[in-house]
Amino acid sequence: MRSASGHETGLVGTRGESAQRDVLLPFVGNQATVQKSGMTFPQDLSQRSWERIGAGLRELTNSTVWWLADWLIFGESTYGLGRYREAIERTGLDYQTLRNYAWVARRFEHHRRRDSLSFAHHAEVTRLSPPEQDYWLRKAEEQKWSRNELRRAVRAGLAEQRRRYDIPPGDGDDQQETPRAARPASADTGRRKATTLTIELSAGQWDSYSKVAAAHGLPVDKWVTQVLDAADRHTV
Repeated sequence: MRSASGHETGLVGTRGESAQRDVLLPFVGNQATVQKSGMTFPQDLSQRSWERIGAGLRELTNSTVWWLADWLIFGESTYGLGRYREAIERTGLDYQTLRNYAWVARRFEHHRRRDSLSFAHHAEVTRLSPPEQDYWLRKAEEQKWSRNELRRAVRAGLAEQRRRYDIPPGDGDDQQETPRAARPASADTGRRKATTLTIELSAGQWDSYSKVAAAHGLPVDKWVTQVLDAADRHTV
């Protein structure tokens, strides 16, 4: 449409809105009308297009959590700890939510984040060591587990390995590290002498033991030490 002066009216705005929509939601394109307050669809939208838009929205939702977390970490490291207050004001999210996002993101470098899995998948294994995190996320990716299925698999593995190795409950299961009071050096002198033990494992053994240790939420070395201590108690 042209005005009396010969300039186009409406088309420029429409094209601008379409261009902006394509940049923000490229998976939607012209198949729906996108506004900040909602999305409307044409009656003849195909089911395949509807499914594709849903998959795109899922990816966008998952990505925005990572983006928020990285944005917060950058602000905190660059501008200071007081940035949480600014982040709360800018995002409208509460402190604990933002802190949880950042806590998960700090435990996964960008190259270790799996695009096929959600932020929630990664959050499920944050308390494990990096090799164990990678193991369970790889399993979740291969088996196409949901977040709840991943949680059940980790807990089931933990319960099975406790039964097999007779390890008391509570060791490594969703526990945070708690500071311990330092003991005088003399307390351990003459009672325990540190010894380095080197064990050669095949690739298959390492993968198997990593799985067991991950089920307990422990690094492999700590899990091996725990198993040896349990065996020592049984022989006494």
